[in-house]
Amino acid sequence: MFVSPKIQVGVVAVGSVAALVIACGADAGSEFTDGREEGSSGFVPDGGFGSSGGQMPDADHYAKDPPPQWCGPGGDPAPPPPGGTEQCPDDKNLPGCGCLTPGETAPCWTGLRKHRNLGICKDGQTTCRQTNENDSEWGPCEGQVLPAPGATKGQEACTCFSAGQWKIANLSPCTLTFTDSAGTQVNAVSTIPDGNVARCPTQNPPTAAPAQDWSTNTLNVDCAGHFKLCLRIRQGTFETPSPNDCVLAEVCAEADYKTANVEQPWPNLPGWLGKDKACAKKWNDTPDNVSAGYAEMIVKGKSVRCDVIDDGAGGDLVFNRVKYCPRSCNEPANANLPECVSCQQSGQGQF
Repeated sequence: MFVSPKIQVGVVAVGSVAALVIACGADAGSEFTDGREEGSSGFVPDGGFGSSGGQMPDADHYAKDPPPQWCGPGGDPAPPPPGGTEQCPDDKNLPGCGCLTPGETAPCWTGLRKHRNLGICKDGQTTCRQTNENDSEWGPCEGQVLPAPGATKGQEACTCFSAGQWKIANLSPCTLTFTDSAGTQVNAVSTIPDGNVARCPTQNPPTAAPAQDWSTNTLNVDCAGHFKLCLRIRQGTFETPSPNDCVLAEVCAEADYKTANVEQPWPNLPGWLGKDKACAKKWNDTPDNVSAGYAEMIVKGKSVRCDVIDDGAGGDLVFNRVKYCPRSCNEPANANLPECVSCQQSGQGQF
């Protein structure tokens, strides 16, 4: 779902004419599914990511139900092939299969190995029960959660990379108006965090991206992997976004996400200088009481379970959109207006 984050920022005017823009939304970030529409495993904490899939060490045990693939570092951590038979492998404790000690309880799983303990899926519990004087077998697998019928993506499908959160401390761009030999020009540039607010850079006209990083950010995903996260700022209408909306700026950070379900610092988003002055002018010419545009949160990558993270066709996956507040929200007197009450400097999107 798409729920915009909150943004708050102070008002600073620097240079010839500077306009600081902030974003608006609700307290809660948007929950990100695996993302094409809108469980974590052990991960070796060093080394680069490879591209090899998981191995199938025993065709008899794994012919119809292979272990999950592995595209992480350090080699495939899949356990050795289970004992027993294909019908009664000892890693699943299936109902009706033999057991040794009546009354003993154990985790059980009747689904495919590749889904086990990912997304909504979880093991059940079974109890060894005596069936006659000499034989015992595992009873029903109670409490297990299998993939939702028909689900192909997201937590309900029990795949890796099904939930997470990207938090960005500063989302505010700045537009600078100046006059040169070509006449009046407008360009966009990243703001500079200054305590609890963001300010425009002092150089006008801007000739290079600010040396200071634009923002810190963190990532928390239910699956380890290698991910590239980008923020793309577009001039346009948040409610009816279009691929033809011009791009004010785009900035990315890429790294290995090494430990599932742990919020970790992500590489800082660097300072940037806009390349499209015509887009900056359209942004700047938007009436002060109207949102000038929105930001798209984008991800591409591959999980350690070999899930390719994209839009399903090899392109960028937009998992959240952030609506920028009207410029009038910079004025303290407008803080209680409906379009301004949830404006903040930071933001978050959940994919």
